Amino acid sequence: MAELVAEGVERVPGAAARLRTVPRVAPATQTAAPAIPPEGAPYAELKDLESCAGLALGSPTRFGNMAAPLKYFLDGTSTFWLKGTLAGKPASVFTSTASMHGGQETTLLSMMLPLLHHGMLIVGLPYTQAELNATRTGGTPYGPSHFAGVADDQPVADAERALCIAQGKRLAEIALKLRA
Repeated sequence: MAELVAEGVERVPGAAARLRTVPRVAPATQTAAPAIPPEGAPYAELKDLESCAGLALGSPTRFGNMAAPLKYFLDGTSTFWLKGTLAGKPASVFTSTASMHGGQETTLLSMMLPLLHHGMLIVGLPYTQAELNATRTGGTPYGPSHFAGVADDQPVADAERALCIAQGKRLAEIALKLRA
């Protein structure tokens, strides 16, 4: 989904996407994440938030909430909150769940809360996106979502794909307008 949102961003002239991930968190009795991810996107750093024109934030759903690693990363942004560093920047959210009614919307809303506290401007998906009315898997006005299945074996459906790309485009267009 992150790659699809990034594809939408890249479709907007003058916009560029940077994919990042956050390290997993573990109790002291377990091994922490490596300093550098062995594959995939590099770990997000606070400077990535500071320098971005807009933010698309994604997380799998964990009991109707964002996953602990993302929450842990966001909990480390209080310095930005005190300074207003992220205030006025547009942000969007997306998620994936193992079950159809596994908390997609509550996860999206939980990710919005710290962004709202930072003064970020939430960019949702309007119902002018026909896929919101046609999807039978994932997708909400709060942001794109995906029904992955309990075995994580469900591919991203066409409507979900279209909504991810539309979200990236919308975020990039708004970020560029706000920067102008």
